[in-house]
Amino acid sequence: MAKAISSRSEDYSQWYNDIVYRAGLADQSAVRGCMVIKPHGYALWENIRDILDKMFKETGHVNAYFPLFVPKNLFEAEEKNAEGFAKECAVVTHYRLKNNPEHPGKLMADPEAKLDEELVVRPTSEAIIWNTYRDWIQSYRDLPILINQWANVVRWEMRTRPFLRTTEFLWQEGHTAHASKEEAMQEAAKMHEIYTRFAEDYMAMPVIKGAKTENERFAGADETFTIEAMMQDGKALQAGTSHYLGQNFAIAFNVKFLNELNKEEFVYATSWGVSTRLIGALVMSHSDDDGLVLPPRLAPIQVVLVPIPKPDPVINELAHKIMNSLKTKGIKVIFDQDEKNRPGFKFAEYELKGVPVRIGIGLRDIEQGVVEVARRDTKEKKSVSIDEIDHYVINLLDDIQNNLFSRAKKLREDNTHIVDEWSEFENIMETKPGFIYAHWDGTTETELAIKEKTKATIRCIPEDSKTESGKCIFSGKPSSRRVLFAKAY
Repeated sequence: MAKAISSRSEDYSQWYNDIVYRAGLADQSAVRGCMVIKPHGYALWENIRDILDKMFKETGHVNAYFPLFVPKNLFEAEEKNAEGFAKECAVVTHYRLKNNPEHPGKLMADPEAKLDEELVVRPTSEAIIWNTYRDWIQSYRDLPILINQWANVVRWEMRTRPFLRTTEFLWQEGHTAHASKEEAMQEAAKMHEIYTRFAEDYMAMPVIKGAKTENERFAGADETFTIEAMMQDGKALQAGTSHYLGQNFAIAFNVKFLNELNKEEFVYATSWGVSTRLIGALVMSHSDDDGLVLPPRLAPIQVVLVPIPKPDPVINELAHKIMNSLKTKGIKVIFDQDEKNRPGFKFAEYELKGVPVRIGIGLRDIEQGVVEVARRDTKEKKSVSIDEIDHYVINLLDDIQNNLFSRAKKLREDNTHIVDEWSEFENIMETKPGFIYAHWDGTTETELAIKEKTKATIRCIPEDSKTESGKCIFSGKPSSRRVLFAKAY
């Protein structure tokens, strides 16, 4: 018998790992810090990718692809960016192996095949892209450039967790070039809004929109906008960022254009991205102690039909009729005709994998003109008329999607606090972490001191925060607005 999933309340970290591995999202690999994304997990990523890709293209963006390797001199060109990622870089120094004379049967880097210049395996692509844009941009007529790429990146992590933090991960990264600050800022805001819509409308995950502090900004950015979500343990997860890069990369790579007044100036830039970390966010936002719970709009399988107790000609005929009808309405449905496992086993497996709706079909039910429908989020079951099944399932999928969002929003509301006293701040962070709105004096010194004492960081300066006079939660100095504090992944 398979080992039960750990309880969220007893060991949240192990619960998360149990779901990732047992639900078939990922597997461990031979490469330290890397994972194998299994078919169920990759199908989930494909759904995320396809929906976002459509949203990007609807706003005028196009896809391209840039090299995995970045010459070190290019990587060093924008100093803040290089410094920010330096500790995480993997570097290629040789291009060939040879037999090791001291250890027969083993290979070593060939000293005669050392690269003239070392290559950084991309941790992010600003350097290689802006070096390319220099050749693409001469005039305001060449702008804007609105490019996105779907790719993998490598950031050498010492402590890894599947999906949340791995040495190699999949993502998309948008890189745009503009003729004015105003246009670039509008672009950064537009992508910030797209990420918000995707998180809330498709992931059923409510988020807080805001700007990062100077200390938390993307290396090389003038402004970083973020969406922050609360996981079920009260910690925050950064679910997507959009950066206004100003002219920093244009200056570093000498990317200039002639404006409409025939004067030369540097280009304005943005970058923005989300990654396979979103799969980790889905796991931690909605799942329970029986396995994965997926929002229907992202689920690789939305409905599964299970014969009871096993496939039968009469059951099969009805199942195929229901399946084909649901498919014509755009629903992702499968009919499990496997005869090796009993219905109880199948029910548990589909529950573990997070399939939103399960329909059980038995001969007795057919005689009565009904089928049994079970929903994954609440585990409620209901006998539904065969004649009404299509209409019922369509409405049920919408109801599950909305329920997951409402449930996640209530969790956030129940664990969000407005705090004015340092002792209360410390107590909340020590007992059950949550979101705290508190005053901050605006200094990096105070921000780092709070992090040192509580491990809580400023997740963002909320977009909807109101101006109000107060005293910094830590220093007692004057403050004009509250910011969002939390422990985070």
